Amino acid sequence: MIGSASAWDDGASAWPQERVDGAATARVVVDDLGVVTAWNEGARRLLGYRAPEVVGRKAAVLLADGAPTHALNSLTGLRRWSGTATLLHRNGHRLTVGLLAHRREIEGGDWLLVSPVVRPAPTPEGDGFVRRSFAQAPYTMALYDTELRLRWANADMERVMGLSEQEMRGLRVTEIVLDPESERAEEGMRTVLETGRLQELGAALHLAGHARESVWSVSLVPVRGSDGRLEGVLLSAHDVTEQHLARQRLVLVNDASLRIGSTLDLPRTAQELADVAVPRFADFVTVDLLPAIEGGEDPPQGSPHGPAMLRRVACQSVLEGCPEAVVRLGTVAAYPEGSTAAECLAAERPLIEHITPAALEDLDRTAPERAERMRRFGFHSVLAVPMRARGLTLGVATFSRHRQPKRFEQDDLLLAQEITARAAVCIDNARRYTRERDTSLTLQSSLLPQRLPEQAALDVASRYLPASARAGVGGDWFDVIPLSGARVALVVGDVVGHGIQASATMGRLRTAVRTLADVDLSPDELLTHLDDLVNHGAGGDSPAPLGGDIGATCLYAVYDPVSRHCTIARAGHPGPALVAPDGTVEFLEVPAGPPLGLGGLPFESTELELAEGSLLVLFTDGLVEVRGRDIDEGIAAMHEVLRRPAQDLEAMCDVLLRTLLPDRPTDDVALLVARTRALDASHVATWQVSPDPAAVAEVRKAACRQLSEWGLDDAVYVTELVVSELVTNAIRYGRPPIELRLIYDRTLICEVSDGSSTAPHLRRAQTFDEGGRGLLLVAQLTQGWGSRQMTNGKTIWAEQSLSGD
Repeated sequence: MIGSASAWDDGASAWPQERVDGAATARVVVDDLGVVTAWNEGARRLLGYRAPEVVGRKAAVLLADGAPTHALNSLTGLRRWSGTATLLHRNGHRLTVGLLAHRREIEGGDWLLVSPVVRPAPTPEGDGFVRRSFAQAPYTMALYDTELRLRWANADMERVMGLSEQEMRGLRVTEIVLDPESERAEEGMRTVLETGRLQELGAALHLAGHARESVWSVSLVPVRGSDGRLEGVLLSAHDVTEQHLARQRLVLVNDASLRIGSTLDLPRTAQELADVAVPRFADFVTVDLLPAIEGGEDPPQGSPHGPAMLRRVACQSVLEGCPEAVVRLGTVAAYPEGSTAAECLAAERPLIEHITPAALEDLDRTAPERAERMRRFGFHSVLAVPMRARGLTLGVATFSRHRQPKRFEQDDLLLAQEITARAAVCIDNARRYTRERDTSLTLQSSLLPQRLPEQAALDVASRYLPASARAGVGGDWFDVIPLSGARVALVVGDVVGHGIQASATMGRLRTAVRTLADVDLSPDELLTHLDDLVNHGAGGDSPAPLGGDIGATCLYAVYDPVSRHCTIARAGHPGPALVAPDGTVEFLEVPAGPPLGLGGLPFESTELELAEGSLLVLFTDGLVEVRGRDIDEGIAAMHEVLRRPAQDLEAMCDVLLRTLLPDRPTDDVALLVARTRALDASHVATWQVSPDPAAVAEVRKAACRQLSEWGLDDAVYVTELVVSELVTNAIRYGRPPIELRLIYDRTLICEVSDGSSTAPHLRRAQTFDEGGRGLLLVAQLTQGWGSRQMTNGKTIWAEQSLSGD
């Protein structure tokens, strides 16, 4: 835009009001079309044109040689340009000047061109100007010659050193400052003189006359003469103590975030806070918690009344053994009203207390032992921070200094709050986790077998080991279930996840397995029904027996001591190990069924005959799958332990756990070790029964003779009734072949098998009914009865207790 001539005569309205002579610089504005839009008095002095003669005209008319196209193109995309140009003065003579051009994008993209009207040349008076500038610079500077002796020092160097330039002149750095850092500085100065390159270094110094250590950033700059030769070294130092302290605080906060809360163990978390703070922040740190939170309970609301009762859970010191501590770890101590800890808890905010003689005299009256320790170790500053998380006050962290000379300040308070808040959240997590873990352990303990049931088929030892505190209680379980016919079921299972939900799910699964086992299903059928129950729980509108969205594995084995047959099926669970009496170890290849809950996939059983004295080892994956170790390595280690089995099963369980598990396992472990026993022929009697009612009397007599041989005369009467009823029912309602078997074990078991799959049931006979009372009589005379299905029929059994045994 072209302004009027009056607006540009002296540039007063075009340029800001300045305190210096603005006309000493020629200033010209040229738009993107190359048209002059502004012209000041300095431009008139330089080229002789007044503003009306130039504004609105092409700037190229001022160039002695015109504006080459390539020069204009080279300005595209630049924000600044500098160089020389030959201009035409108004009187016609050529004038070569230095130009500096700035792109002013905020004002439409035009260019501001500046050039001094007169360029001052160096003068002798200028040396004094430079000398004064050096002396008054707000930076710490000193100039050393090639002999590394001080020649000049500015005022800030004199202030920092507490010495005048006159007192330091001619001395080396190592003679001015007696500190190892000065030797490093002098070595750097030698390097500058040898290489001619700038050197940078940092230094931490406790200078004479200063109360505390300071940190400096030092630049060593080579000083060259007009001929390029090195004439000395300029030392320029900047005090970066505050920046250094700020970085240290950030490092400490970062370190605290990494180190505090590595576990869910409450005392360890408190100790991590103390360890992080010593020695970088404090010389002595204590962490005291309200006793109420130790069991996982919520602390009382509101400020404490009277003395604060706190338990010491952690402490750390720069001195070995924490000799400053008055309260021992684990001890509950009373902090009287007026003490730093009590006031901090009452106010629910951090407090800084500087230890004065008057404060120690007051402490002599309330806590003389604490006052004595403070005097002995020279405590001078204490910072107490309440440990608060989720609106609850958990305790107090106290930071003290007696070796570091610096007292706690406001910045220190903010830092202490930061790291304490981190620890408080972790401690509250540990407290809440402890409560849930204790609940889970109590629940799981109540759901697992309190003692293994009495049975004669197997010698059994078991172990359940919960995971470490950080991992949480899981859903592993085991069970030993006596079945009919002296058989025994062994079960191990694993529910995915940890905590109360896993424990509760485990309890429901265990109950379901026991219920299905009472039906005497084969292992593969039992797992199929269990899988159906889990799937039913995962969907549908009706309430589910097992709850939805669960994942679990299970292994179910049934051992018959009469036939010495063992039938095993598994649902996504590791197969068992078998140790033969000769010490041979084998991990059984049981068909791998899917984990429970997938649904629609079959389960298969495998059956094998076990020699008496064989060992079956059932376990959950936590025993062999350990973090940092391949599962194959775990299986191999287990194989080595089982190659040398202990005679005592309890000892074997301990060896397996000790050998295979780390100190802090990350998963639950359930272990069941069973040694097989066998019932020999002398304890089992079997008769094939003709499907003729007349055969009942004959087989009844045979059974009575067998009881007499076993010395069980007291059981003859009941056995006659049981045999008569069961055999009669088999002949009347069943199909051949019919078989009677008596098993003499801890109890007397009577079994009648036939080829029919129809199961009997109790019913109440009417007054004039001729039958229907037999099974009711059997149920009344025995301690238990039932039926189980087989591939070729069924078996009805009744069990009598032998009180004389």
